[in-house]
Amino acid sequence: MINLKKVGLTALAGSLVAFSANAVELSVAGAVELTYVSTGGNHLNDVTGNPYGANSGVTFTASGDVGFGTISATRAMADLGSIATSHQSLDMGDLGTLSFDTNGGALVGLSANDDLNPTAYEESWTAVSGSGITGVGSINVIGYKNTFSGVSVSLGYQKGVGATGTAESGSSGAGTRGTITDVYVSLSPIDGFTIGGGASTNTNPNAATNATSDTQEWVGQVQYSTGPVSIGYRMGEADSGVAATAGQEVESYSIAFNVNDNFAVSYGEQDWTKKAIGSTAAVTESSDGISAAYTIGAASIRLNHSTSSNDGRVSAQNDETTEIGVVLAF
Repeated sequence: MINLKKVGLTALAGSLVAFSANAVELSVAGAVELTYVSTGGNHLNDVTGNPYGANSGVTFTASGDVGFGTISATRAMADLGSIATSHQSLDMGDLGTLSFDTNGGALVGLSANDDLNPTAYEESWTAVSGSGITGVGSINVIGYKNTFSGVSVSLGYQKGVGATGTAESGSSGAGTRGTITDVYVSLSPIDGFTIGGGASTNTNPNAATNATSDTQEWVGQVQYSTGPVSIGYRMGEADSGVAATAGQEVESYSIAFNVNDNFAVSYGEQDWTKKAIGSTAAVTESSDGISAAYTIGAASIRLNHSTSSNDGRVSAQNDETTEIGVVLAF
């Protein structure tokens, strides 16, 4: 899904048509994206063919009052008419918001808050690594969000880990098992400062013959913004429930600067460590990235360059990628 981030602001938004009928409001928004990508490192993955790509998407959002809350349904169409995102939610005001993420929404829990470090466009690890945190995911996830006395709570639950979405009255049947429970809590004690943390438990590893316990994940992070500058720090850990499988830990930071209302830049670094286990030594993957985005009206030009050493937590593996993109929103 096309997603353009600008520090403290949503850089891409638009509405093509909106109307009301029978207390239902329908809005349509979309964007077209053109990109140039270059890769390198010692993976022998240098682009020798076509480096240019294109993507377009249209998002339909319908909402209406059902008496005890407002129901919203979102469907995002990608190229060739496929459904890229599908989720629905019920906003009950002070009672909070219930949601069901069929696919691609990443609405709640650690999945929605895996890396909140500020960035002008992409995270420091984009295209060369990952956030190091999985959480409840975004397929068949029941979610709940609310705020109590300034404390925001985001909960997620998934049954049948790895199951694909099913139609009404359907089920995934046999072959999928286990659950993921996920909670993320945050608060802003002073203006510009936010602190948050969460944890998830995945019982699916117990289905394996070599499983010993559940897989546990947690993440903690802080962000602070003052004037045009935003900084963030994050750390997390994942302990595998599968025997003879090393746990992992991640630590990252970033700084972003809004040069003006149209132009933003950022820089970040991340260390993702595969812990030592038995006679196997620990390996740390280090990645860094710089991003920039210039937005004027509904058009945006953005850049991201990321590199990693010990890529994939494999010694002596290096990777890098550069992406230049143009987005036109409507």
